[in-house]
This record gives sequence, C-alpha cells and structure tokens, in this order.
Amino acid sequence: MESTYRAWAPDSAPAYNNPDRLYYPRQPKSLAGIAVRSFCLGIALTIGISSTLYILLFTSSPLWRLPFFLASLSTFHFLEFWTTAAYNTRAAEVSSFLLTANWPGYAIAHSFATLECLVTNVFFPNAQWAPFHIGILVCVVGFALTVIGQTVRTVAMCQAGPSFNHLIQHQRNAGHVLVTSGIYAAFRHPSYFGFFWWALGTQLTMGNVVSFVGYAAVLWKFFSGRIKVEEEALVRFFGEEYVDYRRRVGTKIPFVP
Repeated sequence: MESTYRAWAPDSAPAYNNPDRLYYPRQPKSLAGIAVRSFCLGIALTIGISSTLYILLFTSSPLWRLPFFLASLSTFHFLEFWTTAAYNTRAAEVSSFLLTANWPGYAIAHSFATLECLVTNVFFPNAQWAPFHIGILVCVVGFALTVIGQTVRTVAMCQAGPSFNHLIQHQRNAGHVLVTSGIYAAFRHPSYFGFFWWALGTQLTMGNVVSFVGYAAVLWKFFSGRIKVEEEALVRFFGEEYVDYRRRVGTKIPFVP
C-alpha cells in the first residue's frame, strides 16, 4: 500500500507565518548560507596554513606572506561568526561573518594589500623595505600583533556575550549590560583595539609599506569616529557609570583616549 505520508517541506506552509523561514536559503539566518561560508573559510584556512608552511620550510621564496594573509583573513571571519553564534546566539546571522562588511572599501583594501605584497616580492625580492636591516624583527613583531589582536578581539566578544553587537545600538536592549571586568578592565573597546592591531600586524608581516600607512590612517579615522558615536549612546544607557569607566580605562589605540 502506498503511504500517504508526505514529509514537511518549506512550501507546505505560507512564508509569512512560518517561524522557520529565517533559516531558509537567501534569508538572514540561512543555515545553507552559514554552512557554505564555513566550508569555504575552512578550505581557505587549510590552503593558507599549508602553503605558508610549505613555502617557509622548502623554499626561500618570500611569497609565504600571501597564504599567511589568506589564513589570517579566514581565521578572522570564521571567528567573527563563531563567537557570535556561541555567545550571542540570537544575533547570529549570515552577515555575522562580516565578509561583506563596509563593502566595497574593505575588499578593495585587502585586494590592494595582496597586490602590493605580490608585486613587491616578485619584482623586488631582495629589496630592504625595513630600515637598519631589521626586516625579520619587524616581521616577527607583525606576526605577534596579528595573534594578539585576534586574541583580544575574540576574547572581548566572548566575554561581552549578548552585550556585544557588530552594529552600534541606539536603544538599550533588556540584556545589555556594561562590562567593565576581565579584558574590558584593560581596554575600553577591546574589539576595536584587537582589529586595529590585527590589521596593522598583517601588513607588517607582509612587508607592505603603503598598505600599512593606508590601513593605519583609514582604521584610525574609522574607529575614532565610531567610538565617539558609540560612546554618546553608552552615556545615555549607563550615565555616570560609563563616564567613570571611560575616565579610568583607555582604548590603547593611538591618539584615541
């Protein structure tokens, strides 16, 4: 006897009253979209790490810097989503990967950095881009800044939990609390501190003089303006409590008190 049972399908309920519609393909919380992006970032990370190690261990080419940048970007974007999903679950969306954030400026900046590194190392492989022959030291410092910046940002997002959001909030949500302990006791905006130094660290590691200056200028302008707007809202939310916190704890971003 043929079964009359029919499995539930998205088309079996009107879209307007289906609570699961946000998880369908091409929707803000699309599980398919999240899976594809996670898969692609995993492949990119694997290629980046393996290529970096291979070039460093078996060749003398300076082009290991390119897959290093790929690995750094892949790690950053995956952790942006993962920390949101793990510690601020309700806010997790496809956009939480930040792959198209500040588009197209963000993509142009990273594309230019990649091109600068490629051209410099292919056509001028023996050029001394650092003064006093300290290129290796600068490279090591850059790598350390990349790791420290990523770690600080990720820890900050984990600790803030539901109080962290990729978008500036102009209305205080019920679960929004002022976090001043842990890493927030050392940095007033640790996620901004983390990204600022992570980005500059990648450019030092890659030996990108032009991109380093460009990243520093653009990021300083972006974060100084963003912090000003965000703190106006935070003062409204938390009043004197935030004013006192701002007085005690700095951002650790140059020229942003």
